[in-house]
Amino acid sequence: MNFINLTTLVSSKSSLSSTSLLSLHSSTNPFQLPRSSSRFSHVTPIHCGLREIRNRLNSVKNTQKITEAMKLVSAAKVRRAQEAVVNGRPFSETLVEVLYNINEQLQNEDIDMPLTNIRPVKKVALVVITGDRGLCGGFNNNITKMAEARIAELKNQGVEYTVISVGKKGRSYFIRRPHIPVDRFLEGMGFPTAKEAQTIADNVFSLFVSEEVDKVELLYTKFVSLVKFVPVIQTLLPLSPKGRICDMNGVSVDADGDEFFRLTSKEGKLALERDAVRTEKAELSPIMQFEQDPVQILDALLPLYLNSQILKALQESLASELAARMGAMSNATDNAMELMKNLSMSYNRERQAKITGELLEIIAGADSLTS
Repeated sequence: MNFINLTTLVSSKSSLSSTSLLSLHSSTNPFQLPRSSSRFSHVTPIHCGLREIRNRLNSVKNTQKITEAMKLVSAAKVRRAQEAVVNGRPFSETLVEVLYNINEQLQNEDIDMPLTNIRPVKKVALVVITGDRGLCGGFNNNITKMAEARIAELKNQGVEYTVISVGKKGRSYFIRRPHIPVDRFLEGMGFPTAKEAQTIADNVFSLFVSEEVDKVELLYTKFVSLVKFVPVIQTLLPLSPKGRICDMNGVSVDADGDEFFRLTSKEGKLALERDAVRTEKAELSPIMQFEQDPVQILDALLPLYLNSQILKALQESLASELAARMGAMSNATDNAMELMKNLSMSYNRERQAKITGELLEIIAGADSLTS
């Protein structure tokens, strides 16, 4: 029985005679060591020398330092981006309500307002906002997947579409897919500004007013918290009849409350403290009177509405990207620390085995001299 078990350890490329001799030699060797210990069965063995393990350990240490630094940089930037998002939401949401109330009072008057005209949808413009950099988990992949799903839905409905891509990652994604018609590519300039939002708003305004498209939808990632950011599709034009910021199904995407995250340090490690913030908005009076002509007010507010909505989407997308990058770098740092732990165990085990082998050689040499 012992002879049969030992022959299975030999490679199948060996001849039968050599296998039998090796098996017989092993079966008669009283100093044969056991195959492996069950204590380390859960650890994946690393078959390389001490120098290779040491080099790999140093490489993982350097990677861990880089990911830790990127995590801290993203955590510092996300605070500023989050403040911009939360501080800008009341203005953009109140502006939508003001426009709705003015438009409601003008329903009985024969006034042509191009941005509020609801006409049969024959062509849709999709403004897809992505990030400029990678290393942020599935942030960019989620928004491009939603764009692909929306494009497939429009195809099934027989509606034409065109894409306005914002961000370097979106540009590289749509360039590799020439079957998707893209009206133009726009790249971000770091932190979102009103000038950048105005450039996008001018392109959207010209497409809608010239009736090249009948509807404009904004695809971006809505920032909820540091651990939650949801891709949404918001109807940008025509103006929502409900006076709220809604998605393509008419569901409101307004934020009922926000959370501020303050970076602190506890026991020498980065920590987060969470504060809930509720945004209170004053209700507009239904008997409000305007000193100026409501048409003039609408002409002044509608471009501001476009700019504010696009700027809000850019800010929320940036905050979501930074939060996603911080989470991805945090996971990468944890994985690097776990890998360093496994490599250290393998290095110590290999060094211990080498030292034990050298001691056995010394003892065997000493015994051969005394005999």
